[in-house]
Amino acid sequence: MLNLVEYLPAKRKQTPSGWISFNAPCCQYNGTTADKRQRGGLIFNDEGWSYHCFNCGYKASFVLGRSVSFKTKRLLGWFGVPEAEISALNLESLKHRSIHGILDDRRKQETITVKFSSIELPDTWRLIDKTDVEVIDYLKSRHIDPWDYPYMIDIEQTRKGVLIPFSYEQSIVGHTTRFLDDRKPKYLNNQQQGYVFNTDRQYENWEHVLVMEGIFDALSVNGVALMHNNINDLQARLIRNLGKEITVVPDQDEAGIDLINRAVELGWAVSIPNWDGCKDVNDAVKKYGKLATIFSIMQARETSKVKIEIYKKKLLKKIKNDKLSLL
Repeated sequence: MLNLVEYLPAKRKQTPSGWISFNAPCCQYNGTTADKRQRGGLIFNDEGWSYHCFNCGYKASFVLGRSVSFKTKRLLGWFGVPEAEISALNLESLKHRSIHGILDDRRKQETITVKFSSIELPDTWRLIDKTDVEVIDYLKSRHIDPWDYPYMIDIEQTRKGVLIPFSYEQSIVGHTTRFLDDRKPKYLNNQQQGYVFNTDRQYENWEHVLVMEGIFDALSVNGVALMHNNINDLQARLIRNLGKEITVVPDQDEAGIDLINRAVELGWAVSIPNWDGCKDVNDAVKKYGKLATIFSIMQARETSKVKIEIYKKKLLKKIKNDKLSLL
């Protein structure tokens, strides 16, 4: 079994309550400066150990009998534990799986199941082709690859629009239409309760998932979309099911504040990049490009509730100033 103490920094101290404190190895990877005040804390118990950083807020733990979680693997890597030892720890732990662990797994399977009803698309709908110039030009104007998703049109629709099917576990479960003119409504949605757009395209080897409000925001950076400024319980469950580090990227307007508050309530990371003149992710992609936008999102990623509150106040001030400038 892995002796974690061997990998802890040499400069460390232990409190009477059992906590071992040292310079946290996680801060520089989570949007804060490197820890120099021994804000990392580790405590052992009968079942394993728990880690908490009192600087950037990173938490991880290990319980004998359970799989080594993604966050714990990252922490062990930052401590310098070789991948081979981490894998060996995981295998050894699973050999000790107790009845409690089995019950936990069953309970988890019971609570994370999410299902949606399949629907049939109308016969008048077809995939776009090179003749659909208006739709192609619209997608390109938003820096969206027209051939990267099964975009469709309705050949009988008098009001031109791009149709976006919703899939879940490879079945069609809904759709939205984004009309190309300036009339309202701009969108016409058929969305089932709890659905999150683009979960089918979150690959297993990806470590992070970016959560946004709008469909074109998600398509711009391969994230997922809520299609409103809240996260209901079913959506939260579906996003957790992806098993990734979650980062919520709200629209930078008043509606986005509600999404920030809900993300904090769920204990998820929030990113509010300092974009100039961009209301949302798609605006940023159009201005800065896809890679630069993703990089800025990850740089601005924050897990500390206190710091998120500070950034939220800055955003509110920016929104207020933008309104005043329009008067």
